[in-house]
Order: sequence, then C-alpha cells, then structure tokens
Amino acid sequence: MLEGKGRCLCGHITYKFDPDAVLWQSHCHCESCRRACSAPMTTFFGVRDTAWRWSGGRPSVFASPAGVERFFCPRCGSQMAYRSDQSPGEIHGYVASLDRPELAEPTSHDHWDERLPWLPLSDSLPHT
Repeated sequence: MLEGKGRCLCGHITYKFDPDAVLWQSHCHCESCRRACSAPMTTFFGVRDTAWRWSGGRPSVFASPAGVERFFCPRCGSQMAYRSDQSPGEIHGYVASLDRPELAEPTSHDHWDERLPWLPLSDSLPHT
C-alpha cells in the first residue's frame, strides 16, 4: 500500500492523500505525458479528489489541451499531479514524487500503442 505523501525536488510543494483512496496505479506511454516529463514513460496513481490535499507551497498549473491540468512546482519545475476532464473526481499523482515510490505497484500500461519502441518492457501487465 502506498504511503500518503510526496514532494517536489526542492521540497517547496508537498502533498498528502488518504492511501485508502487510491483507485489505481499505471504506467503511461502517451506522447503528452512523455513530453511533460521529458521521459520515455511515467507512472501515475489515481486518488479521489476529496482525499488529496496540497501542503507546503501551492503548485502552478498548466492548462494543457483537451481539458487537462498539469500541476508543477514553480521553483524547481517538478511535475506533481495531473487532472483530466476524462477522469472526473480524480487527481493523478506521479509515483516518482512519492516519498516511498518503491511501494507503488502498477497494474497496467496505458496508451501502449504510443510507447517508444526502443524501451524494452517484459512485464506481464495488461496493455490498454
């Protein structure tokens, strides 16, 4: 089970959430997430909005196309969370921002058709 807290690189932005409110954990391969994170993929966990609270400083928000908000630290630039009109009532945190990311257990790969072919992945998780 995930611990319910995380932070940005510089520690200015912190957050807490109820671990019992985690809805899912998944790797994302979509182009939008790759570009936002400058990484070949990223890993998210979804939490009910009502179970998430920012602590410390307040994140900046970038309004991406198609009803997407990306939350990031205005000081160090760390990506912190993501919200989409396609998932009402949820906020998606970046596993890499958790204080204990090793406790994450992704259960799937999302946007598999957009994955980069040079990133070898040999797990048995389902692809969507």
